[in-house]
This record gives sequence, structure tokens and C-alpha cells, in this order.
Amino acid sequence: MNENNTKSIWKVIGASSMGTLIEWYDFFIFGSLSIVISTKFFPAENPTAAFLSTLATFAAGFVVRPFGALFFGRLGDIIGRKYTFMVTLMLMGGATFLIGCIPSYESIGFWAPLLVLILRLLQGLALGGEYGGAATYVAEHAPLGQRGYWTSWIQTTATFGLFISLVVILLTKGFLSESQFDSWGWRVPFLLSLVMVYVSYLIRKKMKESPEFSKAKAEGKTSTNPLKESFGNRYNLKFVLLALFGAAMGQGVVWYTGQFYSMSFMKTVMHLQSDQADTILGIALLLGTPFFVVFGWLSDKIGRKWIMLGGMLLAVLTYRPIYESMYQLSNTEQKVKVNETTEVPLGPQTTEIISIIKTQYEDQTEVTRASMIHQSGKLKGQPMTKTTVHLAGKNYMLLVFLIFIQVIYITMVYGPIAAFLVELFPVKIRYTSMSLPYHVGNGIFGGLLPAVSTYLTTNAEASNTPQFYLAGLWYPIIIAIVCFIIGSIYINNKSTPATHE
Repeated sequence: MNENNTKSIWKVIGASSMGTLIEWYDFFIFGSLSIVISTKFFPAENPTAAFLSTLATFAAGFVVRPFGALFFGRLGDIIGRKYTFMVTLMLMGGATFLIGCIPSYESIGFWAPLLVLILRLLQGLALGGEYGGAATYVAEHAPLGQRGYWTSWIQTTATFGLFISLVVILLTKGFLSESQFDSWGWRVPFLLSLVMVYVSYLIRKKMKESPEFSKAKAEGKTSTNPLKESFGNRYNLKFVLLALFGAAMGQGVVWYTGQFYSMSFMKTVMHLQSDQADTILGIALLLGTPFFVVFGWLSDKIGRKWIMLGGMLLAVLTYRPIYESMYQLSNTEQKVKVNETTEVPLGPQTTEIISIIKTQYEDQTEVTRASMIHQSGKLKGQPMTKTTVHLAGKNYMLLVFLIFIQVIYITMVYGPIAAFLVELFPVKIRYTSMSLPYHVGNGIFGGLLPAVSTYLTTNAEASNTPQFYLAGLWYPIIIAIVCFIIGSIYINNKSTPATHE
């Protein structure tokens, strides 16, 4: 590739990645603030039910993504890649901004969760059209034999979007007091979206249509009915199903286990301090993100198949030992206590704190147990205890490493998959054909994971099941095993599969 072509494709990647990153930021800010959101938009009398309702609303955005893939994929194959993901960008940004404007449940009652759900569904529709367009656009600019490398840069945007959402939340918390953040500061990351989307819009407006699509359009070879040609043609449908059940399904559960279930596990099962959990995940994401490009590049050399399936197999074999190790880092049953102090805070608060007991352990773990009385709703006058764990020293570093391992699995399954999907389908129906299996795999199988796994864990804990904290892992393990078996048998390991016409 000559210098001019290299500069050209970097401009393409920059413009595509900027918009896709912001869309992922918009989408993930909801998940990153799920614990706070559960207290704002849902009834307060049952915190566990409120959190599960928030996760269900979060999952709803994923469930609707395939419909966005069908709607916007069709537009992308008829009118072009560029204009389609300009629309998805504006839709995503508008929905995210409006979530930050919705009054709380205490102010408008049932309308609060309903409005959040509607806007979350709009986010899902937008993201359903965004990823396929960006991946297709970059792939159609990339030279043959290098698609894995160049499309892997798009793959980094999802992780960077989550990383930036965590950074914005931590910075907002850093500038505001705890009461200010709880009162109105949590809205700031949503409202900032409008500025970010506008900047991305200005950048994307200058982009040109992809050369492969422009050539097909000039020659009259674009599809008039991409949905019928994608899913009504039995031969093409076979590739759609292979993409879903042999790759995207397993990739989706590995991705969401490492980046969302791990965060939920640290906060709700390990009871880690929220800021510390966000920081640990952020460090692991930052360290692991370059490996998207490494595995994308490697897939050009040795093939996509075994890199993706290898990530799934490693996840299946090691998830339980990894999460067992994570849980034991915060489990104080076997730890040696060295100090304990009791404090009685003064001053009126929305939630009245009766006492705070701080316990320090020999390995530098610190546990804070706050006894509180909620002064709102049905909880008025009923005491409850909130436990917060803070890790330090080698335990902190070990937890970063355990999350980092999961991020490596993510980069293995996700780095090569854009090139893999693009190469399965012809230009005229590529946007539609690749978008649907990707968003069913990630939106349905992956997006449901936080809610399903949290439910399984909560149910196991209520039933006093031994190692209840590992119950949520059965969902990603089973899905990844099934995908590994199908992919092993039916996927061709050519580095650039012959695209069927």
C-alpha cells in the first residue's frame, strides 16, 4: 500500500471510529451507571428488583438491535453506507441526551421507567445500524489480505467507548461531592453526549461513499431488495446462520462477560467500592485494547477461525477458576482481622446512617458496613446494611490481572470478526447480511447476559447454593461451548474466504 492510500484509509478509520466510539459511549453509559439509574427511575422499596429492572431495560436495548440491523442494513445496501450511519449517529445521540433529561420516579412515577425504556429501544435501533455500516465501510476501503488488520481498529471502539464512559463518570464524581453526583451529577455523562455527537457529525459529513459500493451502484449491481436476497436466498441464509451460531453468538457472550458481567460481579457480588471497580475495569481495558489490532492482524496471516474459537474455548475452561479467584479476594471469612472502628456520623441526610463499622484485615482489605434507615417509600423506618469492600496492594493488582485476562479473550473473539463477517457476503447485500447475525449474537445472546447471569446468581444465593457466585457463568459457558462446536465443524479457516455471489 502506497503512502497516499495509507493516509486515505487512516482518514476513513478515523472518521468511522470517532462516530462508532461515541455511539458505543452513548450505549454503554447506561450500563456503567446502572446501579445509580436503578435508584432514580425505578421504585425504591426493593433495591434488588430495581437493579434487575435496570438490567432488563439495559438488555432491551440489545434485544432490539437486530431490528435496527434489518432496517438500517436495508437502507445501507440501497442508498449507501455513509448516509445510513449518519442517521444512526444522530438518533443515538438524541436518545442518550434525552435519558439525561428524564425526571426521577419520585417526580413522575411510572412515566420515568417507561420513557427510559423507549429511549433505550431507540439507542438499540441506532446501534443496530451503526456497527455494520462502519465495519463494512472500512473493509471496503481496505486492501485484500489486510482486512483483519484495518477493521480491527473499528473493533477497538466498543471497548474505548466503555472506557471513556468510565473515565467521564470518574471525573464527574471527582469534581462533585457524593450528594451532588447522586442528586444531579449522574446526568452529566448523558448530557455531554450532545456535544460529542455534534463533533462526530461534522467529521462524518466530509466522508465519501465506499469505493466498492460506489462501483456497484455505478454498474447497477446494487440490490433492490436486500432483505429478500439476504434471507430469502437459501444459499446466503446458510452463511447468515453460520455467522450467527458459529461465531457471533459465542463472541457476544465472551464480550459481555468480560466487560459487563465482570463489572456487575465486582459491584454486586464482591461488594467492591463502585469507583474502585470502575478504575480496575478501566485499567484492564486500557491494557488489553491494543490486542484487538494484534489479533486482527494475526487473522490476516493464519486465518480468523481458530483465533476466534480459541478465545471462546479459553473462556469456557477458565471462567469458573477466574471468578472463584475474584470472589475470594473480597471474601473475609478466611482473612485475619487487625483493626475495627465504629463511627456515628452527624447531620441530616436523605438516608439516615445509624453507624459505620470499618474493619481492616491483614492483607490490606478494608470492609465498611453502614447501617442505614431509608426515609422514603415503604422502606421508611426499616434498617438495612450496606457493605463496601476496598482492595489494596497485591489483591488490587491481582484483580486487575484477572479482568485483563478476560479482556484478552474478548480481543481474540472480537478482533477478527468484522473481517470474517464482511468476507462472507457480497457487496450488494453485505450491510444487511452481516449486521443481522452480528446483532443477534451480540444483542440477544450477549445483551441478555448481564440480566440473566445476575438473576441466576441472585436466585442461587437466595437458595443457599454452594458457590452461588459462580451460577451466573453457566449462561456464557454453555453458549460459548455450542458456538465452539458449530464453528469448529463448519467454518472455513481461509484467511480471506472466497465471497460467494
